[in-house]
Amino acid sequence: MSTESKNEQKRILTGDRPTGKLHLGHYVGSLQNRVELQDKYETFLIIADVQALTTNFDRPEQLSNDVRQVARDYLAAGIDPEKTTIFVQSMVPEIAELTIFYSMIITVNQLRHNPTIKSEAEQYGYREMTYGFLGYPVSQAADITFCRANLVPVGEDQIPHIEQTRKIVRKFNNMYGDIFPEPEALISKFPRLMGLDGKSKMSKSLNNAIFLSDSAEEVTEKIRQAKTDPARIHKDDPGHPEVCTVYHYHQAFNQSAAAEIASQCRAGKIGCVGCKKLLAEKLNEFLAPMHNRREKYLAKPELVDQILLAGTEKARQEAAKTMAKVRSAMKINYFTS
Repeated sequence: MSTESKNEQKRILTGDRPTGKLHLGHYVGSLQNRVELQDKYETFLIIADVQALTTNFDRPEQLSNDVRQVARDYLAAGIDPEKTTIFVQSMVPEIAELTIFYSMIITVNQLRHNPTIKSEAEQYGYREMTYGFLGYPVSQAADITFCRANLVPVGEDQIPHIEQTRKIVRKFNNMYGDIFPEPEALISKFPRLMGLDGKSKMSKSLNNAIFLSDSAEEVTEKIRQAKTDPARIHKDDPGHPEVCTVYHYHQAFNQSAAAEIASQCRAGKIGCVGCKKLLAEKLNEFLAPMHNRREKYLAKPELVDQILLAGTEKARQEAAKTMAKVRSAMKINYFTS
């Protein structure tokens, strides 16, 4: 760490909805980047349990376990609670307050035309959207700005949400004064990881994922069943690695050997069984340090709770500072001298 104070650096807000275990797609798409960024920026990492209710409102009892599961995955992946503030969204009521204020300055039509909301509504088969689902971008804007974040690491599909936040911030600042920085999207340089079925992105709901918590045996078995080049029937048939899911994983997790594996595949010198064995070994080697870190928190589950409580308290302190500014700017700090 340089001598420059993190307080003088830009601030990041990022996070996830706690809807289950995190997988390799999460690692490639966001976690890897977060581990690197925590050494460069002051980072707030939100476990967005309220937003998880937009699609899991009928199963709230799952959240207690899912919140802790996501926290363990963060810690196992290398998120350092001494560098990153990990907190629980619902335990920072100022975020809900800010969400309400923002909802007064955004129209329903703006929300309905958000492309991410439209695509997710189609994905979940919602004929009618709940108020909470439609207002997801407003809640997300409050998540980002409650701590006055400057940067938000996202994939390209999340850019509409960030742009919506920027519009809300711009309008709020124009109405009440310069309170918030306009957050900028920090686009992930990592592509989405294809699922084991080779048909779509890795996803828990599609049953095509390798989870960060999977055992070595589970990883090996999942790779054994992964989709490969359908044109290869025999071991010495010339392969087409560019259409092979297993090869895409080699590119992500076995980069030093990927070019040689592709060459051997095209020449029919390595079969799919051998290629999968190499990948399984590499993935298990990659996941081993995560398993070791996870064991620490599984053995002492109270440590996870302590980290979440401490991070949430710090988030609340920042939220209180922000909301004092907001109430003053809006002239609704009635009894403050």
